[in-house]
Amino acid sequence: MTTKTTVPKNPDASRRWMLIDASQKPLGRLAVVAANLLRGKDRPTFDPSIDMGDFVIVINAEKVKLTGRKEEQKKYQRYSGYRGGLREISVPTMRERYPDRIIKLAVWGMLPKNNLSRKEMTRLKVFRGSAHTHAAQNPQKLELP
Repeated sequence: MTTKTTVPKNPDASRRWMLIDASQKPLGRLAVVAANLLRGKDRPTFDPSIDMGDFVIVINAEKVKLTGRKEEQKKYQRYSGYRGGLREISVPTMRERYPDRIIKLAVWGMLPKNNLSRKEMTRLKVFRGSAHTHAAQNPQKLELP
């Protein structure tokens, strides 16, 4: 008995550019949509072992909405590896200094941790404000529910 496995020939030829406006959208819902587009899960030929996702542009990153009391309680942590090297940043500080990292960290948390997802994360472009540098690619505007 033999089984047939279909593999897409050239996934790079069919990559789309998608544009998501993050203003007043819940962070988790936006991150789920972006992660699925980066992996290519919306395609009928999805294969978890092949990088076949799209490019995702997110604009207005500083206007993303956090639900509940996350705005006051959530802390972003990073550790340098040295004693006393734990750094914590609150959400208002992160929103003011690095609004793109809020979205990048949320999307990164929803991708599998492997070499494929590291490559997929390079296709996520997050911008503060409504201007972006990828107008030449004619991105399709995607409306979130």
